[in-house]
Amino acid sequence: MHFGIDYVTEYRYDGEVIDNLNAIRARPATTPVQRCDEFHVRTDPETRLHRYVDYFGAEVVEFGIDRPHDHLSIEVRARVTTTEPDEPPEAEWDALRTTAYETVAGEFLLPTGQEPRPERTAELVDLTRATSPLATLRLTTELLRDRFVYDTQATFVGSTVDDLLDQGGGVCQDFAHLGTVLLRAHGIAARYVSGYLWASDPEGGDDSMEVETHAWVEALLPGSGSEDPVWVGADPTNGVLAGARHVKIGHGRFYQDVPPVRGVYRGQAMAEPGVKVTMTRLEAQPSPRA
Repeated sequence: MHFGIDYVTEYRYDGEVIDNLNAIRARPATTPVQRCDEFHVRTDPETRLHRYVDYFGAEVVEFGIDRPHDHLSIEVRARVTTTEPDEPPEAEWDALRTTAYETVAGEFLLPTGQEPRPERTAELVDLTRATSPLATLRLTTELLRDRFVYDTQATFVGSTVDDLLDQGGGVCQDFAHLGTVLLRAHGIAARYVSGYLWASDPEGGDDSMEVETHAWVEALLPGSGSEDPVWVGADPTNGVLAGARHVKIGHGRFYQDVPPVRGVYRGQAMAEPGVKVTMTRLEAQPSPRA
């Protein structure tokens, strides 16, 4: 699939601020199933942009505005081509204990310090254990969709997995965090993914729509035979494996590693951000595998 993405964040301060420093992660990633064809960033007030790649491989655009201002607009425009991933590999549990697997898995097997007490997730771990790592990934994805309610009022950006368990509902960020906790409990390396989801019917429906930023997980599944391990995306909010409708920006251990926007400024003024993301389905382009 081929998408145009317009992402606008606006701040209207109730007074003047200075030394406004920001870092944004909004460039669609380049992966075996995704290619970023265009990417542009514009700010108002205008300023110089600095780009670098972070520890986890996402492009970060940083900028600072040192003169007084009462508003800030960040506009991102991107074009991206996606395709459906290959069928995920099926391997036995023993394949998780190989040196080849553990080398690729690295820190995504380790606890982050933000997990709930083991007894709080013990039942879910038991319920999601299946005959293989792939079957466990599928079962975890489906169970979280069925067990918890998608509720934008139940949690907030700083909520923890404990909050999701207490409330019985939350948003995609919460589903992704719990998904990584459960998968790691099974010995499957897992990472948090930030991006966008095209929610319209891929065979029809709207050609342009407003969307929210989205979050899902990637699990490292051992390859079959001598093949290398493969990162496989799964969307526990919707109970499906990730596909061509999922546009990835970046990944990390949890949300704090890949926030869309992070910034600080000096001044007493306050502002609530206004965020608008529009995805447009464009004419077909060559596959990123071409």
